[in-house]
Amino acid sequence: MDTSSNDVYRRTADDAARLGHPSYVWRAGQERRLGLVRQWAKLEDARILDAGCGVGMYTEQFRRFSPHVVGVEVDPAVAAQAAARIPGIVLAPAEALPLADGSFDVVFSHEVIEHVSDDRTAAAEMVRVLAPGGRLTLFCPNRLYPFETHGHYWRGQYHFGNTPLINWLPNPLRNRLAPHVRAYTSAGLLGLFAGQPVRVVHHSIVYPGFDNVVARRPGLGRILRRVLYTLEHTPLQAFGLSHFLVLERLPG
Repeated sequence: MDTSSNDVYRRTADDAARLGHPSYVWRAGQERRLGLVRQWAKLEDARILDAGCGVGMYTEQFRRFSPHVVGVEVDPAVAAQAAARIPGIVLAPAEALPLADGSFDVVFSHEVIEHVSDDRTAAAEMVRVLAPGGRLTLFCPNRLYPFETHGHYWRGQYHFGNTPLINWLPNPLRNRLAPHVRAYTSAGLLGLFAGQPVRVVHHSIVYPGFDNVVARRPGLGRILRRVLYTLEHTPLQAFGLSHFLVLERLPG
């Protein structure tokens, strides 16, 4: 990681409660999620929007399939790092995309909507810029996952890292410990798009790939990954890490 990356990392670590960490390294977990998007949305030569692109890890990978890729990021320092490597980076909030109606075939949102100031407005904006027949592919935290991965507050102090069982608490308690980030039930996530001109094409819940465990202890990591990915095909899918939602824009 170069000096500018270190500066961004330190700054975003300080602001993690508000904006979260973008992905800095492309690993198997990200490649798997890209593969899931490819199953449900045609990327080849498509007009693709990465809404909340961070340092542009997915934005850059989308350019493997199409030159027509735009990344939007609200954080100036992070957006500048993405723009240094990738063309088509726009500085803007997800709630006010400076983009024309119906201008994208694919809109991608990766673990972003939980951080925005107004998630319903951000959802409406992503639908607005989606062309009829285009697909919105979105990942966001699952409320039933046993850990809150964005840290928590305790006595006014922010603590970064995974915290068990916060998301299982009643809303008043959960929101006191994690007021900086949302986690969604299936109904809550789908409710963001109620009244929007879209239909649900696919909705599932995915488990983490534990890339760090695989890197440190490959044998154990691969077994853990295999077990968790198997759970995605059982009722225990409900306790996975992230929702994966695919919506299609209706005509008209």
